[in-house]
Amino acid sequence: MNISILTFDDFNELDSFIALGILNRVKSKGWKVSIASPTKQVKSMNGVVIERQESLDGLASADAVIVGSGLKTRDVVADPSIMAQLQLDPSRQVIGAQCSGTLVLAKLGLLDGVPACTDLTTLPWVREAGVEVLNQAFFAKGNVATAGGCLASHYLAAWVIARLGGIDEAKNAIDYVAPVGEKEEYVSRVMHNISPYL
Repeated sequence: MNISILTFDDFNELDSFIALGILNRVKSKGWKVSIASPTKQVKSMNGVVIERQESLDGLASADAVIVGSGLKTRDVVADPSIMAQLQLDPSRQVIGAQCSGTLVLAKLGLLDGVPACTDLTTLPWVREAGVEVLNQAFFAKGNVATAGGCLASHYLAAWVIARLGGIDEAKNAIDYVAPVGEKEEYVSRVMHNISPYL
């Protein structure tokens, strides 16, 4: 499975890196998780500079794509050259978005008639794009999911793992990263939030 985490300049580290860390807990043969970006380097909202692992060319062939969030998401959706490269297809891909990444899915037309989750800052822009915003951390319909709030990123990662690798793999990944002494509680909460959408 090839999974791309779409990451733009001024990205939120919690969204991209938590998903990257949890998704990489799956050690199945052929499971590959990469940071994808339109530029060779991207800088986070707090000044962390990283090298992309793949360009946007690989998005169309990915099994799953997570769209991360950041301070410049409105600039991204206003840039036709970037948006034209985002060839996402929920009929054959598992697609998720974190916080302002929901705005990207909205502008791509992937949330038509589908309610979504996002962060409170992005909420008015997602509504303006014609999408109903839910007051909850996670929602999915079919192959498209959205999460709201930085620390909801583990719900999105677990959902992707459950969809592509199975429920046991998702539980194991969350158990691995959960705080000591709270593992059962964390796994239970994650599964409670994603199970209705599996």
